[in-house]
Amino acid sequence: MKKNSDTLYSGTLKPKNSKLFFVDTHCHIHDSEFVKKYDKSQDEIISDAKKAGVKKLVCVGTSLQSSLEAVAFCKGREECFASLAIHPHEVAEHKIDDLLEQFSIFEKLLDEDNGKIVAIGECGLDYYYHDSKSVRKNQITLFERHIKLASKYILPMIFHIRDAQKQDEPATEQAFDDFFKIMDMYPEINGVVHSFSAEIDQLRGCIERGFYVGLNGIMTFTRDEKQLEAAKAVPLNKLLLETDAPFLTPAPFRGKMCEPKHVGTTAEFLSKLRGETLEEIAENTSHNAEKLLGL
Repeated sequence: MKKNSDTLYSGTLKPKNSKLFFVDTHCHIHDSEFVKKYDKSQDEIISDAKKAGVKKLVCVGTSLQSSLEAVAFCKGREECFASLAIHPHEVAEHKIDDLLEQFSIFEKLLDEDNGKIVAIGECGLDYYYHDSKSVRKNQITLFERHIKLASKYILPMIFHIRDAQKQDEPATEQAFDDFFKIMDMYPEINGVVHSFSAEIDQLRGCIERGFYVGLNGIMTFTRDEKQLEAAKAVPLNKLLLETDAPFLTPAPFRGKMCEPKHVGTTAEFLSKLRGETLEEIAENTSHNAEKLLGL
């Protein structure tokens, strides 16, 4: 396990000026599966994000096709950066050997990269919908292959970790339990736990290992007080902002497609929840994103 002396709300920066600058560290506006749902072009989405103070954004891959699209989309777009991965849900749809074979293409993309690929992800463990022993085993195998890829190319990771649905007597360990056990074998790896919506115990496990925590629109509409308690407790020097666009549109825009421009709405909510200024949230989360991802 990484040694980490961070305590709650440590390592903050004082805002240098009042000009807000946001980084959306997780979106999918490049993905052909989702972009057709928007009533505007991708360039319009980026333009609107810039007007809302979003200066940089990360287009996150969830499959081989999605990752290829992310890399292609980010070329020539100064504000856009890409990540590569296969989402754990893919294990339920494809043979594990077929998925592992795709990593040769990922390595080719990384070998040819000119600085636009900044992370490996989103990848990880999701026991919420698919919780059989065979699926868990294959998800772990796939996740460990991602870790080795990140280690080889010295890149941070974007983690997708979701526990199984709560049961009265859970028979097996949850996704976060397996995640922590696995990552303790790879102390050199850093990354962000994307779309964090767990509780204080899971948060502490992440922070103890030096990981960043990504918060998005979920926080603006959740009624789970334990989730909000955890969101308040994320150290400011470990906090990242994200949208997960086109998903998880923050309140009060529920019912509309989520866009990177909405990251400021989540930031404003968090500033009130946590008792910090919007400038503090903006500057610290942007600094954190640049530090972790090398933007």
